[in-house]
Amino acid sequence: MARIIQLSEQLSNQIAAGEVVERPSSVVKELVENCLDAGADQIEIDVADGGRRLIRVRDNGEGIEKDELALALTRHATSKIRQSEDLVRVSTLGFRGEALPSIFSVSRLTLTSRCAGDVHGWRLAGEGGRVLVEGEPAAHPRGTTVEVRDLFYNVPARRKFLRAERTEFLHLEEVVRRLALSRFDVSFRLTHNRKLVHTWPPGSDELARNLRVAKICGESFVDNAICVDFDAGSLQLSGWLALPVFSRSQADLQYFFVNGRMVKDKVIAHAVRQAYQDLLYHGRFPAYVLFLTLPAAEVDVNVHPTKHEVRFRDSRRVHQFVLRAVGDALAESRAGVHTGPEPERRASSPAPPHPDAGSRFSPAVTRGVPHQPPKRPPLQVAEQLAIYAPLTAAAEPAAAAGLPETPAAPPDEGTEVPPLGYALAQLHGIYILAESARGLVLVDMHAAHERLTYEKLKAAYAAQRMVAQPLLLPVSVRVTASEAERAEQYAEWLDTLGLQVQRLGEEDLVVRAVPALLQGSDAERLLRDVLSDLQAAPTTARIEQQINEILATMACHGAVRAHRKLTLAEMNALLREMEATPYSGQCNHGRPTWVELTTEELDKFFLRGR
Repeated sequence: MARIIQLSEQLSNQIAAGEVVERPSSVVKELVENCLDAGADQIEIDVADGGRRLIRVRDNGEGIEKDELALALTRHATSKIRQSEDLVRVSTLGFRGEALPSIFSVSRLTLTSRCAGDVHGWRLAGEGGRVLVEGEPAAHPRGTTVEVRDLFYNVPARRKFLRAERTEFLHLEEVVRRLALSRFDVSFRLTHNRKLVHTWPPGSDELARNLRVAKICGESFVDNAICVDFDAGSLQLSGWLALPVFSRSQADLQYFFVNGRMVKDKVIAHAVRQAYQDLLYHGRFPAYVLFLTLPAAEVDVNVHPTKHEVRFRDSRRVHQFVLRAVGDALAESRAGVHTGPEPERRASSPAPPHPDAGSRFSPAVTRGVPHQPPKRPPLQVAEQLAIYAPLTAAAEPAAAAGLPETPAAPPDEGTEVPPLGYALAQLHGIYILAESARGLVLVDMHAAHERLTYEKLKAAYAAQRMVAQPLLLPVSVRVTASEAERAEQYAEWLDTLGLQVQRLGEEDLVVRAVPALLQGSDAERLLRDVLSDLQAAPTTARIEQQINEILATMACHGAVRAHRKLTLAEMNALLREMEATPYSGQCNHGRPTWVELTTEELDKFFLRGR
């Protein structure tokens, strides 16, 4: 067996570099975080060959004293930790004292810095962890410049694992994007091969923040995002949440920061995903830029060398807080709510939304701004829930009691028009056309009514008030033996849903009642679909976890069907309830329920004013 020896300092640094420096983007992350900790508000990043040949990071921070330049390149040397108690309340981005010496050990590095009171700066240079030039005067403004050349030049095994120039730069660029999102008060400038790639000026007001987010995440993200600002004692959550209609095919637009530190945390990701669970189309991912602030003592950032991960002291509390904050913000994004400035559409004419590009079905909504119910005009059309109830029945509209056959009179002049306006007509029995104060509103009546029914079912189930409607003629259903056994096994639970089912034989069931909210629906198809959902969740515990999916299936059966003719009274009742129902901007599957074309956009169609 080989003898135990003390490793050389150079080899120790190279081992540490393997943990901290994975690729050029890792170097940029560590250096920029040092800039931010130094109080810089201007940061310039210059790279060449994807960062493999050159990485230069310059800031205007506090600078490093002459006699501390060499110490800064020594392992476990830091200005951010003084005693062990400081480790439980870390408030800086870097604190280990490993980044600079690790980078130095696998590159040719030059460190130049000048403090505020110095006449000139000082320069230190070396390679592979060995200092070659120390204490050399250099012209330099206040701040620090770290120049890293030929990364991994002395570790060929690591260098050969680097990817193509473009690939490495894309990784590096993404890191800079995340860092720029973490500090709106700091300007960032990124050049690659002497070409300017990005420049983000500083700004702390709302407009400046929106502009930076738009430049980094895309204008369509901001146009389809709601702002969240939630405070619960020591926990605060703020940022931007994309509406469900702006879902993505992959999780490539998810930025989360804890006390200004960019992290990827499973607890947070699960909470956000759970808040979106019945709002997204199957297989889609939400987009967001969120900032969580909490006391430094409640989060451990010292769990990974690269500091990408954190550990919360009370992860359950953080999970519930994020779930509630995101859920409440999304609930306020009901159809027709317009708060904040209207984003300007860039296209010359409206185009059908692409699933990945997002669509402007409702502009930015700020959480915390209460929804103001629209002023109602003198009612000449009954819009109470009693009038809206016939939408859930199978009877023809003309048979609905109390429904006028004449349209509502226009509101008195000066009366505020409701957000979704007043119905004008029905198109192909599928879409409702309405005139709003801003232009033309189109509503997918089945998708909208499906969401409304779903929200009612969820509320009734949560309150244990699912009312059953006995069928005048019970419906017999022929099923397989396994389905019959399943129905008999869960008969009591189905009864809590208002679905009363009895087993009559080996393969025979009879439906005696359906939920009152779904009266008029096809009882046989409803039962078959619910039994299918039960097969996917065979235990009671799993059923309770997937109850929303079962209720969504039921809601689909209760929604008004396409090609059904509605009166103007029914259409207006649907619009009013959409305005008052959470999540009504999209159906249970994440599809949009409405879209608005402003008068200006319609004018562009017909080249008016040109």
